Amino acid sequence: MLIEVGKTDEIAPGGMKCVKAGQREIVVCNCAGQYYAVDRRCGHMNAPLEMGALDGTIVTCPMHHVQFDVTTGEALNHPVPEHINEPLPCRWAQYMTHLGTLMQHTRVCDIKTYPVRIDREMVRAEID
Repeated sequence: MLIEVGKTDEIAPGGMKCVKAGQREIVVCNCAGQYYAVDRRCGHMNAPLEMGALDGTIVTCPMHHVQFDVTTGEALNHPVPEHINEPLPCRWAQYMTHLGTLMQHTRVCDIKTYPVRIDREMVRAEID
């Protein structure tokens, strides 16, 4: 099923837009004028990807920094904790070390991609 997800001028280059399509939530990404659509949720901890960063065709999860290629949906790395420049209290440091170890052993799944078509400034995604 082909659905309208917005107009080309609604998503700035390097920008993303969350769209609800029936029961699905997808993110439409504008990668220098090329549009891609992927599942909204991260394949690691279910975080909303549109709240992350898009750099070229790589979207970075805002929660644990897992990166996905929006052209294929492939997960490109394991989760990593955000770098912190100041020392944490001892118990927090121990917890974060433990959490980081656990995250390295947590499975990261690829995300689903959807074909996108542009028709007279309208962006459409093919949702199955």
